Amino acid sequence: ERTKALLYQDLLARQQSGKNHTGSFYNDAKDFQDVPLGRGKFQVFRRAPQEEGGRIVYGISDEESRLNLNTASANQLTNLTGMTADMVLAIMSWRTAANTNAPAPGGADADYYMSLQPPYLPRNGPFQTVRELLMVRDVTPELLLGNDQNQNGFLDSEEDPADQGPPGSKPPPRPSPGWAALLTVTDTDKNVNASGKDRVNPQTADEATLTAVPGITQPIARAIISYRGRNQLQTLDDLLSVTAQNANQGGRNGNAGGGGNPGAGGRNGSGNSGQAVISQELLEQIADDLSFAGGDQSGLININAASLDVLICLPGVEQPLAQAIINYRTSTGYFDNVAGLLKVDGMTRAIFKQVVPLVTARSETFRIVCEGTINSSGARQRIEAIVHIG
Repeated sequence: ERTKALLYQDLLARQQSGKNHTGSFYNDAKDFQDVPLGRGKFQVFRRAPQEEGGRIVYGISDEESRLNLNTASANQLTNLTGMTADMVLAIMSWRTAANTNAPAPGGADADYYMSLQPPYLPRNGPFQTVRELLMVRDVTPELLLGNDQNQNGFLDSEEDPADQGPPGSKPPPRPSPGWAALLTVTDTDKNVNASGKDRVNPQTADEATLTAVPGITQPIARAIISYRGRNQLQTLDDLLSVTAQNANQGGRNGNAGGGGNPGAGGRNGSGNSGQAVISQELLEQIADDLSFAGGDQSGLININAASLDVLICLPGVEQPLAQAIINYRTSTGYFDNVAGLLKVDGMTRAIFKQVVPLVTARSETFRIVCEGTINSSGARQRIEAIVHIG
């Protein structure tokens, strides 16, 4: 309850300051380590990702830092260590409604699961828990849980190979938490900016709505409307291709001369001059106010919190680029919005175009692991809750 109150206060503070992510409460021993309560004390903690040493940190974690098992594409799932093509097909089949399409070739159907002992039926719907993956064909406890066999989210002493072997012996490979540390089935992001205001869709908004976005002038708004008359805008990257109108084109929606002659009007035959009207710097300024999504979304990955193993599940993002994203937010500060990815070394517009619909710069769903201890007896109890702000 204390953590929920702090998260809500943080939301209000972030909305007032217009910040998507501050990192508050992710590593906060002051608020979460051995806090006195009644006849005992409590602590809120999480396990840091592998690239941060996998140590215990006092604070919360967020579900948007994980890959959503119910919305991840086949290509994203393939990038999980140990994942095979057959497993991907089985997962996609498990979460697909039974009355839509037959399982993809290689996917497992009801007959397969009913032949097992004990027999059971596939869900044919969204996964309700990450642990449900253990019911899917070919998924093993070693893949899902790694060394964390009791799935408490932490590597206890008996599960950590580093605690085994004679003194002075060569340390074994770093223990793995398995896929469970990287996956979620619960997250939702509201389609609003950092201040809590509804975002504007550049593909459908009229001129007045576009110019209400700070940084979008009337000429830019008209150029967007003209450009989208001939070219559909689908991602934020497309805005970098919007070109200025010719002075004699006015509001013709980019149709040169009315006859569609590709040689008339502008360099690209659309009635535009060919000069880009939105720079990368301007896109970074306006990106948080714009969205091409029709409403709230699930499955977005928070680029300010995701681990290396989750970032490499994004299309076009290999390990060096994933590490560069982490290095950037560590050395320069958290991303103000998703357009900040364009500043990362190795990020191209081609990769950005694929990635940007799948990411966010904030989290709204959080995981709280809390343990209370009675001082006199040492009795302990641990609870876990996943909460969505609001």
